[in-house]
Amino acid sequence: MSGLVAENLTVAYGETVICHGCSLAVDAGEISVIVGPNGAGKSTAMKAIFGLVELIRGRVMLGDRDISRMAAQDRVALGMAFVPQVNNIFPSLTVEENLEMGAYRNPAGFTEALGVTYDMFPALSELRSTLAGNLSGGQRQQVAVGRAMMTRPRFLLLDEPTAGVSPIVMDTLFAMIVEIARTGVAILLCEQNARRALEIANRGYVLVQGRNRYEDTGKRLLANPDVRKSFLGG
Repeated sequence: MSGLVAENLTVAYGETVICHGCSLAVDAGEISVIVGPNGAGKSTAMKAIFGLVELIRGRVMLGDRDISRMAAQDRVALGMAFVPQVNNIFPSLTVEENLEMGAYRNPAGFTEALGVTYDMFPALSELRSTLAGNLSGGQRQQVAVGRAMMTRPRFLLLDEPTAGVSPIVMDTLFAMIVEIARTGVAILLCEQNARRALEIANRGYVLVQGRNRYEDTGKRLLANPDVRKSFLGG
């Protein structure tokens, strides 16, 4: 089970089709980035991959296993973790209690996983007793990603992790994403900051109206004049 492949994803909310047959893939240790304009279907495609919305057509494969109809909690058991853009922490719990929620499937490994997470996010160790609701936006995102990492995932899905954070925090989050990938985790990243995201991407997908418009390595997409003009501000 080395790679995640989503093929021909077709998803609708009611009568409105959002994803029109888009396809995405990521392998172990890679970062695949989904970019595109607002309303392109980026977040919907990610939710479909994690099993939060139902597919009309298409399939999601983990290695040679078809998980297209599997419940989201069962995908977690197979090594998937998803960090949504909003409502991704428990504000009434402390930082450490939030992280502990991520270890519910493996309570015996909590201490070890917590140490690894604090090594990855040193700021969270200092804030461990702070209520998550009192944190800044960037600190909350670190808690959300840290809690996902407590599940020891093989596949990490991140929906707009840098939305609304300062440039300094954005640098920290992107650096953290690169470090997580270096541990062998496959990362699928949906991101509005297209240029920065493509700079760290092994693969990039530009979605427009729920369809693949461009797909290539991050480097080649950054060098593509049509992509630069239409999606990167020239």
